[in-house]
Amino acid sequence: MILDSIGVGLIGSTTHVFNIILKYCQAYGNSSHCSVYGQKGLKLSPTLAAYANGVAVHSMDFDDTWHPATHPSGAVLPALLALTQMLSQERRVTGEELLMAFNVGIEIQGRLMGFSKEANNIPKKFHPPSVVGTMGSAAASAKLLSLDKEQCLHALAIAASLAGAPMANAATLAKPLHIGNATRLGLEAAILAAKGMEANSLILDDVPGCAGFSAFYGDYQPKPLSFPGKHYEFLLAKQDIAFKSFPAHLGMHWIADAAVSVRNRFREHYGFFDPSAIQSIVLRIPISKYINRPYPDSEHQARHSFQFNACTALLDGEVNIASFDDDNIFRKDLQHLLSKVVVEHPKDNEANFDKMYGEVALLLKNGDVMVDKCDTFYGHWRKPLSRESLLKKFVTNARNVLQDDQIQGVIQMVEDLESVTDSSQLPLLLQ
Repeated sequence: MILDSIGVGLIGSTTHVFNIILKYCQAYGNSSHCSVYGQKGLKLSPTLAAYANGVAVHSMDFDDTWHPATHPSGAVLPALLALTQMLSQERRVTGEELLMAFNVGIEIQGRLMGFSKEANNIPKKFHPPSVVGTMGSAAASAKLLSLDKEQCLHALAIAASLAGAPMANAATLAKPLHIGNATRLGLEAAILAAKGMEANSLILDDVPGCAGFSAFYGDYQPKPLSFPGKHYEFLLAKQDIAFKSFPAHLGMHWIADAAVSVRNRFREHYGFFDPSAIQSIVLRIPISKYINRPYPDSEHQARHSFQFNACTALLDGEVNIASFDDDNIFRKDLQHLLSKVVVEHPKDNEANFDKMYGEVALLLKNGDVMVDKCDTFYGHWRKPLSRESLLKKFVTNARNVLQDDQIQGVIQMVEDLESVTDSSQLPLLLQ
């Protein structure tokens, strides 16, 4: 997870939205000692470095995804990398400490996504990492800052006041800001708590009176969370992470895999793939309005379009980083194929990353019909990317920014993180 998050952050540091944020941080942030992905020699304050790096991670929608749906790593790792450099003025943060704090931040997000009915409904209103990611960043930062129990409670309560961003900003330049703000504001909450800021430490509890959410929401019924102990099992041990093989919303990976499969079926039958032989293309997908975009007109909309990703996979045999360049988005043969798409929503196809599927049917002009379906794409937690595939993805992404010797140094340090004595050296390698 750490290596993948770094890789997508590095390639994200080459994007338009990252450059906008970088200019903002340089204009309004005092020079400090925290590194920024792909920006050799540039130093920012801890919170602004976390912000810029968090935006980079999500700028292409290439970061990992969990279930219930959220992007866990990007909300936590940038804050921790900034903290290792901030704390290096006083002490060395070991790789083992960094790993423990990272796991705490991931765990908090997973627990919060499932601890109440309201939490389960977060994706219906808010982009999940903007809520649970902010809390996870606060928890991870509090761990690395060695806050006591009361300070940790206040850090989480402060983070709750800083959390939330609307799903209505999906498929826009603003969406990556959700991850940037989550990691930045969680770090800010922990730093404030360390300096004595207080908040409602019972904010998420179901308690009588006016202390918790139950004072304001009559149907608030959170589940008790188990206390850490000798037999405590981290959620990551039971629920693995999905890693993306191309930079787009996770739902696109089902439909792209199905499109590649039906394209291969066409080629096997006819000897070559001929888009002009297609009368219509039927996509059988879940109901999800914000990723049902027939004619996307920007790279961010294309990353959130079932139609675009299916047609790209049909034309090119794959979806990759270059697929979202303007030249590819607006090419005539793709636009022509998009005009043939019909969308269906089978009742059994639920908008849930653990249950959904993607199906592509080609209705040909000669009357033939070819269909293929993807229940589990390569990279899903049920069919995880191999170590070789993860390393290939990282190297491909990192080469946009780093030299080969730097790339190998990052891989070695991350893989040996438990034995690293000074983890503040890791962000220095990412410039």
